[in-house]
Amino acid sequence: MDAMLKANMLQIIVFALFVGGGIAVVGEKAKTVYNFFDGLAETCYAIVGMIMTIAPLGVFALIAPVVAANGPSVLLPLLKVIICVYLGCLLHAVVVYGSLLKFIGGYSPIKFFKNVLPAQLVAFSTCSSSATLPVSMECVQKMGVSKEISSFVLPLGATINMDGTALYQGVCALFVAQIYGIDLTSAQMMTIILTGTLASIGTAGVPGAGLIMLTMVLQSVGLPLEGVALVAGIDRVLDMPRTTVNITGDAVVAYLVGKSEGKKA
Repeated sequence: MDAMLKANMLQIIVFALFVGGGIAVVGEKAKTVYNFFDGLAETCYAIVGMIMTIAPLGVFALIAPVVAANGPSVLLPLLKVIICVYLGCLLHAVVVYGSLLKFIGGYSPIKFFKNVLPAQLVAFSTCSSSATLPVSMECVQKMGVSKEISSFVLPLGATINMDGTALYQGVCALFVAQIYGIDLTSAQMMTIILTGTLASIGTAGVPGAGLIMLTMVLQSVGLPLEGVALVAGIDRVLDMPRTTVNITGDAVVAYLVGKSEGKKA
C-alpha cells in the first residue's frame, strides 16, 4: 500500500507479478479476483481510449505556442527520437532476431523476413499485435510451424513479448530527461531498463498502450509526467515500428519452439 501511495512503480510491478502468479496457481478459486483485475484493466484502457480520441487537440494546443515562440527548430529533438526508435527497432530485428534464426534455428534470416513480411505490414499499419495475430499465424505456419505451436506461442507473445515497446520506453525516458535538463545516474538508467522491461510485459496489444506504460517508467525515476505530452504527439509514428518488432519477435520464437519440439506442419 505504501508503494502505491508513493507511486513506486517498480515495487508495484513486482507485486503485480506475484499476485498474477498466485492467481495462476490457485486457478478456478481465484476466478473472481482475476475477473476483477481484468475488468479494471479493460475499464482503464477504455477510459484512456476515450481520452486519446481528443488527445491530438490537447497536444496541438501544447506544442503550437512553443513552436510559434521558438520556431520549428524546437521540433528537431522529436525528429531525433523518431530516428532513434526506428533505428533501434531495425537493429534489434536484424541483429538479435537474425542471429537467433541463423545460429539457433539454422534458418535463413532473409528467407524468414520475406515470409513474415505480410504480418509486419499489417502490424505497421494497425499498430496492434492482437489484430495481427491471424496473419502472423498464417505466416509461421507457411514456414512449417504446426498450428498447435503457433496458436499457443503467438497469442502468448502478443501479450508478454514487447521488445519494441521496452526499447521505445527507454528512448522516450532519456528524451524527457534531456528536455528537462535532468542528468540520470547509472542506478536510474538501470531502473529505467528494468521498469521498461517489466512494464512492457503487461502492455496490451492495442494501439497507444505503450504510452500508458511510459508514465510508469517516468515515475519510477522521478521524471516529470508532463514529458508524456511531448511524446504523445508522435506516439502513433513510434507505435508502428515497435509493434512490427513485437510481432516479428513472436514469429521468431514460434519458429524456434516449433523446431525444438520437432512439430512441423
